[in-house]
Amino acid sequence: MNVDDIVAAKIEAARRQVADRKRIREELAAARKRGLAHRYRVKLAYLDQLNNATPAASAA
Repeated sequence: MNVDDIVAAKIEAARRQVADRKRIREELAAARKRGLAHRYRVKLAYLDQLNNATPAASAA
């Protein structure tokens, strides 16, 4: 194994690390997006429930 092989192996390892980090970032971004969408759906459902409640029912 010569120096060129060692350098090539290190470069390949660095490329794999970059690709892994990119994949992880994309997975986390997708999870964050799904979480935000869920949170907004729940919020809108709650606000809709408040707007549709009758005043007599909320006073009782």
